[in-house]
Amino acid sequence: MASVLSKKVEKLVHALDILIVDDNQFMRKVVRNLLVNVGVRTIHEAADGLAGLEAIRTFVPDIVILDWEMPLLDGGEVARMIRSPGKFPVPDVPIIMLSGHVERWRIEKAQKLGVNEFLKKPVSGKALLDRMVAILANPRPMVQLGDYYGPQPRRPDYELLRRAAVQASRAPMAQVMGREH
Repeated sequence: MASVLSKKVEKLVHALDILIVDDNQFMRKVVRNLLVNVGVRTIHEAADGLAGLEAIRTFVPDIVILDWEMPLLDGGEVARMIRSPGKFPVPDVPIIMLSGHVERWRIEKAQKLGVNEFLKKPVSGKALLDRMVAILANPRPMVQLGDYYGPQPRRPDYELLRRAAVQASRAPMAQVMGREH
């Protein structure tokens, strides 16, 4: 059974179309090599956030691997722009955020921006493969909760986002009533 499952995973991975968005050429090369080593055959690269947005429009990849720290548009801003249904043509593309910075606020912000997975650099091929398989094998439906658009949060986060959506829906009334912060 395990070999049948691994054959299915192998077939899925071979068919993937991946986009790497990172301003660091060396990191793009490292991630590309990791992807090639786990069996990905179609890999595109973008050297900054603007080029990444254009590459998503052009190639419509199965997964975007997005660096957090980039000039001009950082990964958070790119994720926010992608997760804009009605404004961006491919708002549902799965996003794996990579960062050498793993402060709690950064991970929470990535979740609130609709990122599917978050990985710490340096990343291993196994960790990358595990996240890609998780996205493919257990895709979470895309949901709109207030200002949030992204994969349905895992249970503990769902209630937090629901409350944030309720607060956001009340915010305009508070502003009208003159109770701005």
